[in-house]
Amino acid sequence: MAITRITAPALQSVREPNFRNIVINGDMAVSQRATSTASVTTNGYHACDRFRWASGPSTTAVVTISQDTDVPTGEGFATSFKVDVTTADASLDAADNIMVQQKFEGQNLQYLAKGTSDAKSTTLSFWVKSTKTGTYIATLYDRDNSRIISKSYTVSVSDTWEKKSVTFAGDTTGALGNDTGASLDVWWWVGGGSNYTSGSLATSWETYTAANIAPGQVNFLDSTSNNFLLTGVQLEAGSVATDFEVVPFGQNVERCCRYYQKYAKTVGPLQKNYYVGVNVSTSLADFQIDLVTPMRAAPTFGQSGTASDYNIDAVACAAIPTSAQGTSECGAGIRLTATGTPLVNKEAAYSTMVNSDSYFGFDAEL
Repeated sequence: MAITRITAPALQSVREPNFRNIVINGDMAVSQRATSTASVTTNGYHACDRFRWASGPSTTAVVTISQDTDVPTGEGFATSFKVDVTTADASLDAADNIMVQQKFEGQNLQYLAKGTSDAKSTTLSFWVKSTKTGTYIATLYDRDNSRIISKSYTVSVSDTWEKKSVTFAGDTTGALGNDTGASLDVWWWVGGGSNYTSGSLATSWETYTAANIAPGQVNFLDSTSNNFLLTGVQLEAGSVATDFEVVPFGQNVERCCRYYQKYAKTVGPLQKNYYVGVNVSTSLADFQIDLVTPMRAAPTFGQSGTASDYNIDAVACAAIPTSAQGTSECGAGIRLTATGTPLVNKEAAYSTMVNSDSYFGFDAEL
């Protein structure tokens, strides 16, 4: 039997992703902030990294957003993004717009040649499961030039995983900025008021017209029985939906960490419970964290909101941690305040997290 030798470049192409998928964390594997957030009424990132819930401005719907283990059978996925309606809104106001989003940096999209005669089409593919059947809308929104294009898809069977794909034509108008700002979004609509549904669906690129974005969209929020799940999300150049591009978990975490990093005592991929710094007075100490990967921009700082979750040299903190000098895309400064004046100025200090929900968070989302 003849033996065929596999060359090193061929092996490399099998082992390593080429990042044709523009979407980050499309398999929903990374969920740094939380695995479940209840009573959600505000915009933001509540579970799976890079997938943002947008709800407003006046809907009364309340949802739970989670990283779930309900996935399509035999497709190689372990987790999904789930929206569970816990308080329904059966009659949306005209201005209400409710959706799942992901935003992309313009500098990562230059190869799409948007705004030129060579503009490339893109194809969005994903697995979806919803209790509410009917027509749903997927939209690309060009933030730099205020342009939109939308395509409809149908959830045919209630509470059943279905694979969908839609192709968006290339846009010869409006180049995307070659920078770190938000240039392009993908939106999965789950509900829209008449301001967004009363026109004709913008199946070709056009100047942003709210009424043409989501005509035909069902109101998924009309019942507390409704769930909406996504996984296997891929956006790629071309008019054909290829197989989902698997990215190793470590690389997936690193890509997510460009936008958010959470250092926690016992949960998440960035567990860390010992920080070294210096006392800058008898009650204050500064600590510098070398971020695991450079972030998109100098991040904003977040923490658990409870002073007793942290200590300095085994002394309880008297105030919640704050951001300190030295914060940049590559590192972050944190200042802690000890109870009383137990510290020796200019000596080395160490800090630990006291409780399981203690964390330091750094946010550079789009």
